[in-house]
Amino acid sequence: MIGSWRWNVAFGLVGAVLTIIFSLSSNLIDVVLLRSLYAFISFFVVAYAVRLIFAQIVKPPSLTPSLHAKEEDKGAQLDLVTPPQTDDLNDLLKSQLTDTDVQQTEDEKSIKKEQEQQKQAEFKPLNPPQFVSSKNTEPEELAKAIRHLTGE
Repeated sequence: MIGSWRWNVAFGLVGAVLTIIFSLSSNLIDVVLLRSLYAFISFFVVAYAVRLIFAQIVKPPSLTPSLHAKEEDKGAQLDLVTPPQTDDLNDLLKSQLTDTDVQQTEDEKSIKKEQEQQKQAEFKPLNPPQFVSSKNTEPEELAKAIRHLTGE
């Protein structure tokens, strides 16, 4: 269980104090004290239940795998241990790259070069039209354009 019995006492005291505050103005002192005692006991017991439920929610699964794991339990736990860092994978990838380079013939290389040259020859940069301001504008035309844009 999470925490200790002190949490239960604190929770019980909070319940008792709230009961005293809310019932003192409408009840006699002996009734208020009896009800606050009942509230303390009730809140004390409820705190145990809350702590038990909270412990079940927060409790991590057992970290030691059982030797006779059931079929339905397989895959229920996640192993977050990373493998040691080795360069085996990098070496394997490098060897595959060099093997493919050796297997390519000279004809394939020349075909690739020709295709790249054709792609470069086909490329034409984009030439968007330039915005040109007209210098010979009449003030009346400018006013008309502004009125049109502003909606007047």
